[in-house]
Amino acid sequence: MNVNQSAPPVPPFGQNQPIYPGYHQSSYGGQSGPAVPATPYGAYNGPVPGYQQTPSQGVPRAPPSSGAPPASTVQAPCGQSTYGQFGQGDIQNGPSSSAQLQRLPGSQQFGSPLAPVVSQPPVLQPYGPPPSTQVTAQLAGMQITGAVPQAPPPSGLGYGPPTSLASASGSFLNSGPYGSYPQSQAPPLSQAQGHPGVQPPLRSAPPLASNFTSPASGGPRMPSMTGPLPPGQGFGSLPVNQANHVSSPPAHALPPGPQLPGPPVPPPPMHSPQQPGYQLQQNGSFGPARGPQPNYESSYPGAPTFGSQPGPPQPLPPKRLDPDAIPSPIQVIEDDRNNRGSEPFVTGVRGQVPPLVTTNFLVKDQGNASPRYIRCTSYNIPCTSDMAKQAQVPLAAVIKPLARLPPEEASPYVVDHGESGPLRCNRCKAYMCPLMTFIEGGRRFQCSFCSCINDVPPQYFQHLDHTGKRIDAYDRPELSLGSYEFLATVDYCKNNKFPSPPAFIFMIDVSYNAIRTGLVRLLCEELKSLLDYLPREGGAEESAIRVGFVTYNKVLHFYNVKSTLAQPQMMVVSDVADMFVPLLDGFLVNVSESRAVITSLLDQIPEMFADTRETETVFAPVIQAGMEALKAAECAGKLFLFHTSLPIAEAPGKLKNRDDRKLINTDKEKTLFQPQTGAYQTLAKECVAQGCCVDLFLFPNQYVDVATLSVVPQLTGGSVYKYACFQVENDQERFLRDLRRDVQKEVGFDAVMRVRTSTGIRAVDFFGAFYMSNTTDVELAGLDGDKTVTVEFKHDDRLSEESGALLQCALLYTSCAGQRRLRIHNLALNCCTQLADLYRNCETDTLINYMAKFAYRGVLNSPVKTVRDTLITQCAQILACYRKNCASPSSAGQLILPECMKLLPVYLNCVLKSDVLQPGAEVTTDDRAYVRQLVSSMDVAETNVFFYPRLLPLTKSPLDSTTEPPAVRASEERLSSGDIYLLENGLNLFVWVGASVQQGVVQSLFNVSSFSQITSGLSVLPVLDNPLSKKVRGLIDSLRAQRMRYMKLIVVKQEDKLEMLFKHFLVEDKSLSGGASYVDFLCHMHKEIRQLLS
Repeated sequence: MNVNQSAPPVPPFGQNQPIYPGYHQSSYGGQSGPAVPATPYGAYNGPVPGYQQTPSQGVPRAPPSSGAPPASTVQAPCGQSTYGQFGQGDIQNGPSSSAQLQRLPGSQQFGSPLAPVVSQPPVLQPYGPPPSTQVTAQLAGMQITGAVPQAPPPSGLGYGPPTSLASASGSFLNSGPYGSYPQSQAPPLSQAQGHPGVQPPLRSAPPLASNFTSPASGGPRMPSMTGPLPPGQGFGSLPVNQANHVSSPPAHALPPGPQLPGPPVPPPPMHSPQQPGYQLQQNGSFGPARGPQPNYESSYPGAPTFGSQPGPPQPLPPKRLDPDAIPSPIQVIEDDRNNRGSEPFVTGVRGQVPPLVTTNFLVKDQGNASPRYIRCTSYNIPCTSDMAKQAQVPLAAVIKPLARLPPEEASPYVVDHGESGPLRCNRCKAYMCPLMTFIEGGRRFQCSFCSCINDVPPQYFQHLDHTGKRIDAYDRPELSLGSYEFLATVDYCKNNKFPSPPAFIFMIDVSYNAIRTGLVRLLCEELKSLLDYLPREGGAEESAIRVGFVTYNKVLHFYNVKSTLAQPQMMVVSDVADMFVPLLDGFLVNVSESRAVITSLLDQIPEMFADTRETETVFAPVIQAGMEALKAAECAGKLFLFHTSLPIAEAPGKLKNRDDRKLINTDKEKTLFQPQTGAYQTLAKECVAQGCCVDLFLFPNQYVDVATLSVVPQLTGGSVYKYACFQVENDQERFLRDLRRDVQKEVGFDAVMRVRTSTGIRAVDFFGAFYMSNTTDVELAGLDGDKTVTVEFKHDDRLSEESGALLQCALLYTSCAGQRRLRIHNLALNCCTQLADLYRNCETDTLINYMAKFAYRGVLNSPVKTVRDTLITQCAQILACYRKNCASPSSAGQLILPECMKLLPVYLNCVLKSDVLQPGAEVTTDDRAYVRQLVSSMDVAETNVFFYPRLLPLTKSPLDSTTEPPAVRASEERLSSGDIYLLENGLNLFVWVGASVQQGVVQSLFNVSSFSQITSGLSVLPVLDNPLSKKVRGLIDSLRAQRMRYMKLIVVKQEDKLEMLFKHFLVEDKSLSGGASYVDFLCHMHKEIRQLLS
């Protein structure tokens, strides 16, 4: 979604929608409403308009119908680019002692009494159904009922019985845009809602999950209850301003029975909060019910009005599935933080599922790599390929070899074995690690990857203790830790000679566009100070990196900045077809030695080109020149390219404008993501061979063909930054912060990565920013601490439960000081013969990271619709397999989700609605190509917040609180016009201001006296000396610090034209581009699962 344009505002979910000419809507709740785009899903169990796909075996599919109409466009001020930066989650993460094998449930479920959580030594539990979430809403009468009672799960697993969402099968009418449900009398709303300050009576359905005591207390459990809602207890009975993680005390239920009309009944008696055994914990993964929003129109006819005369009674609309009755990402994240954020995550036990990426935790390395380096889609993998095919759960690892660690955790130790180099297996070449077994008194070791028996060299020999471990095991990092580094010998170096320190070359576009916007002057000014902060090794006083400078438009200008010169010298190369470097001595220099000459050059560049009228640029020859310079200097390095326009000048790599929106949703749409010419792939291959990494900073005013220009950065392990409609006053902070971080971060140069596995599985596919010349080696001209490589594994033999499955990632690279090193990460996983164990040990965030990358690569070769359908089918197969093989028998009307995967539908829907797979009318081709390459190397924390943004209320938590305010779900229903909210997704940062915010709050934050005086689109908050201003600015700073890219702030006022842009990120709602709401998609998934099962 491009911040440069925005579409017209839409009112909140469930309200009357603005009229789109030509689209008709059937009446909603008995009233004729204006038209909106059609939902992509038809009636539940009816035809499915948006998701027509090739039928799988024996499953008939519905015919396709027309897609949603395009959203209309409104131009927003130029310079507010959406995709300019992305971020990394708060990656300080924590607990899980070695005595705990599985993650505590994000939530306990309702239905039957919970088995107590018993802390005991880790034992694999191959039997019994894994925990699951059955979300059961008897939608015909809209009763929330408990699940069928089940046998308690095996002790030692902290899970309750499943939670379930039942639907009356086949009975949904498609009335209106939201695929509504059968007409039935919804219970009248409780009167207490009118008073926001008063806690109204709680609804008397059974709790959506058993309220449970903490495992430590072992108190009594509450019995499960079933029953319809009594009249008078509506779904919206909690005050609007209640934070959605606040707990409610358990409530008694009436006995099951028909729901009779009658006067409202008094609220049921509540348990005293002090009663032993009842912790005030929000039910499972479900947020509280919400009442209507003050200052918004009523969400449906008949809802209470605030501060106005009651109108005539109106017929109630068809009842929709209650959004609070379905799994909430916010609740799962909150529960994981509470359960696992307090103690360190110890990596000693094989196959432990780590805490979520959203949890702050510390890691203690005891033999397996930290989850900051490697995260897997499942920590218990099937023993056979048949079982893996049946489950359809992808087996993948997201590896971040140079990940930065929090200050409390030690960097990997560096081991120097001298001239003999690191010890390896003779057969498979795996490196010595804690997983190897020493035998024959320590004279030999057996490789745990290929079972080969190897001799131990005399200088490495050590005796074994009574357990068979070497007595020096804890003195050697490679025998006791999961991650460590070896110093590489000369055998690991190119041409058998140690490398020189790397170089940075700054290549600056000086065409008319770059000069006019003030970019060149700004950049030259910044470089004067930035060159003091080049990355350096350990405690080195100054960086070993040398620097060089090139400017270009249609020709290239090289600069001699040798320290002995009084003034820099310029040399021009106009023969761009046959590029060469006109000087060697004086081009790459040490910053401290040539400081005066460099400063003089940076002062002169803006003046030299101030009057240029040259608008055309070249691009490929610029990269070629940088690579040739590194080759001549016999070193690796990085090119920083600052480029503004489509390279149309006559030269190799010349491009034409091929932007064509008519190709969207056709079979030729994939060509928009493919490079125009093969020249850039060839160039990238040469760069990788030389260890030349390219970082590209783009400043386009129109189409620049990001899909083609990003090929070289993508294949060399570099980064792309994009600042559309760059204006110094609006964008300088974002650009300079990104540039500083990019120049200062530590990089491994000329890197090769290989992933070895134990017998039975092998790495078959790789995703990320790199080049591969064979099927095993990932080659990276540069690799920084932000980049990940995602690896998919397949079976090639049977695995055993006893020995598990082992991974070893080895990265050979040159450090910033020119030292050749090997970084090793080891991870041992469990293997299972029961599907239940697979589903109990999955990680949904990692699964979504893999699926997004798989889909985003798929659009290069397949129509976008095919890619979307493939994702939906795979998700349905994963959940159908669980339902069929692991869940307890229950009616087909129930949707049953595995506990570890209950957020798979909501997150997958976010991927399907993303701009790459379902663009809105205002999303440019360049934006889509930019996001596609960005996501390809994101880590799990980044994709988590990118696809499901964080929405934080700013005015609800106490001003003196130092913690982040609790997040709310990303839906318009959660916004109150009396509050201010902050939304972030790692690339964008919005402050949304409700129209009814108190005047004092507006004054404290914006320094104006009323809502109408706030400037919409404001990109910086005034610095004011009051608690609220300090708190909000502090929060924004801390969020920016967590992310990889600097997030530009945009202030959005309620019902302003920019609000459409903000609403694009409320991912639980229906999107203007035709994306389904969470509720509708969940129903669609349920339908898909039922078709597979039937």
